Amino acid sequence: MASILSRLPEVEGKYTENRAMDSLSWLRTGGPAEVLFQPAHMADLAIFMKGLPADIPVLPIGVCSNMIIRDGGIKGVVIRLGRGFNGFEVMANGNIRAGAAALDAQVAKKAADAGYDLAFLRTIPGSIGGAIKMNAGCYGVYMADVFVSATAVTRAGEIVTLKPADMDFGYRHSAVLDDMMIVQCVLKAPMAEPAAIHQKMEDALARRAESQPTKERSCGSTFRNPSGFSSTGQSDDVHDLKAWKVIDDAGMRGATLGGAQMSEMHPNFLINTGDATSANLEELGELVRKKVAQNSGITLEWEIMRVGEKSST
Repeated sequence: MASILSRLPEVEGKYTENRAMDSLSWLRTGGPAEVLFQPAHMADLAIFMKGLPADIPVLPIGVCSNMIIRDGGIKGVVIRLGRGFNGFEVMANGNIRAGAAALDAQVAKKAADAGYDLAFLRTIPGSIGGAIKMNAGCYGVYMADVFVSATAVTRAGEIVTLKPADMDFGYRHSAVLDDMMIVQCVLKAPMAEPAAIHQKMEDALARRAESQPTKERSCGSTFRNPSGFSSTGQSDDVHDLKAWKVIDDAGMRGATLGGAQMSEMHPNFLINTGDATSANLEELGELVRKKVAQNSGITLEWEIMRVGEKSST
């Protein structure tokens, strides 16, 4: 296959051809990207997007904490933001500006130091850009609750400002397009004593460690909690029924396939025990979906993204 490098626009950032992605993947699996692009700055990213031929696919990634990269790799260009996109500052109006590449946990800690409560981000693996796209949240607080605006670069190379009305936030959902790159965001957080916020985060970490396999190689929740099931009889987008429970009821707690396993501790966590392939992980997930459907009639929806090509071998 001819290289696409000759068709890509001239940039200040870095192109890497046939870049192995397993080292960038949270699960440490997956095939190579045809080209990895690391932009030097926002204008560089805009120049790239504007000059990118329409037939070349593009995939923005963060730290891949909610993603299985398939073994056959990723066609086109993968974009990953680096150090120039991980800033943090408290603005004059008290809002917080954070770069899309900043880690959720680091933003939570820096905000706490300044007396702002973004504690819910402390236990969420990943970066701010991904947290916005997925409306990440826990313990009843979501990005939608603190979101003021985001700066993004579109596939057409336009730099745009996204407001709450543009986002269509929902459960693990936003209107951010798959080929749109969030660059930074502004968040509004309640104020509290720094020591109290830090203690709140430590308590959350301890609570998480009691019920989740935090030391294992996992992307967190594999499947979304089923909607439409409520102990009150409601049929709207409610999530009283937990994915882990229907997985457990289907006998899939601890199930294995190759090096992949559904956690014994929390059966909605899909784990690479050490030598799993992406195919092992995805196939085990599909087996879980099949068994749950057979047992309860519920069709689980993936929360983890699966991207790229399946291996031909």
